[in-house]
Amino acid sequence: MDHYKSVHPLKYYQDYLAHSVRPDGRGLSKFRNVSININSINTADGSAIVRIGNSCAVCGFKAELGPPKPECPENGFLLINVDLPPLCSSQFRPGPPSEKAQVLTAYINDIVSKSRVVDLKSLCICVDKLVWTLHCDIICTNYDGAVIDACFSSFIAALQTVKLPKVEYNSEINTTSVDESCRIPLNILCKPVSTSFAVFDEDTILADPCAEEESLSLGLLTVVVAGDELCSIHKPGGAVLSDIQIQKCISEAKARAKWVNNVITSALQQS
Repeated sequence: MDHYKSVHPLKYYQDYLAHSVRPDGRGLSKFRNVSININSINTADGSAIVRIGNSCAVCGFKAELGPPKPECPENGFLLINVDLPPLCSSQFRPGPPSEKAQVLTAYINDIVSKSRVVDLKSLCICVDKLVWTLHCDIICTNYDGAVIDACFSSFIAALQTVKLPKVEYNSEINTTSVDESCRIPLNILCKPVSTSFAVFDEDTILADPCAEEESLSLGLLTVVVAGDELCSIHKPGGAVLSDIQIQKCISEAKARAKWVNNVITSALQQS
């Protein structure tokens, strides 16, 4: 069977999908298990590890004080970077960030900004003088499909663990005092969840695809929802989907979002 799979991987999958089941035993709309571990990095101001099937992402936050941008004197900063190192998959090489890592970084930053996940004004200590900058690094440690879901969930989980020390700024004498004993959680406005789908053929859509399913598919679809609100639909080319197929993916994404947020809440309560 392994020899057949290596010689004819597409036909191998088609034989399974003809019976509405995948080689790993999942149904077409069945999602993989999600496990979350929070506050795993002692040197970070907030962190989380999320595993979706065999895909795994680690997210860590570091906070620092600095001046705001002149055009946004009342806003702090949230800077997100995604790294896909050679460690996570043989498809990535050492050196500058891959194109996929750059696309993921831009996409997650765009969603977070447009969805107003964090109230940036709450990161302001003194208008035009001092604000918090949150540096967020997301590292994929194992790449096995739907990696954006693992990266985004690790970001949302880690974000909820960030607590900033109380800061007082005296503008008259330009001094700053930081009280580490008093920490304040972030003002999080919404908690989006990303859900990926693979278009295997014009009639078959696979939820939460593994890396092999992604490589054999005709296109990928990512749906981001926050509660009942649709935040983003991302489909970089590939096969055309009907309105009915897209609506079905959105419905499944909304149901999964509630489940993922419940898993995150459970992890936070157990910490």
